[in-house]
Amino acid sequence: MGAVTVFHGGPTEVRDPKIIPGRFTKDFGPGFYCTVIREQAVRWARRLPTSVVNEYGVHIDSSLRIREFKEMTNEWLDFIAACRAGEPHDYDIVIGPMANDQVWNYVADYLDGVITRDQFWVLAQFKYPTHQMAFCTARSLKCLKFVSSQEV
Repeated sequence: MGAVTVFHGGPTEVRDPKIIPGRFTKDFGPGFYCTVIREQAVRWARRLPTSVVNEYGVHIDSSLRIREFKEMTNEWLDFIAACRAGEPHDYDIVIGPMANDQVWNYVADYLDGVITRDQFWVLAQFKYPTHQMAFCTARSLKCLKFVSSQEV
């Protein structure tokens, strides 16, 4: 993976990203989450009282352990289910589609046995494309170079 630009939406400018474990589990576990889709970062930021989109250049260190899901698959679903259940993984960076709130409702229904895996895929296939890149270790954060921030 060559150099890419990613965005992080939040309440403040973040020049020095950190991994701050929270009480809520996320799709790919604890990490600093970014996206290559600027509009998605704007949506993330606008959920908060103040809205800032941070831009970073990323140059991936080839020694990092990276897990990439190119699309929503059964393997992606199982990985997210495990991370949302609090199970750790040993990847530095995880990349793939996002289980947004609507898709997460379907994931929860699947985990609770309310719908089958096949029913999950029927419901999830009509959602607009999403992307997330989770920097899950201190080593991975060194790949990020702050470029700018903008209130939105």
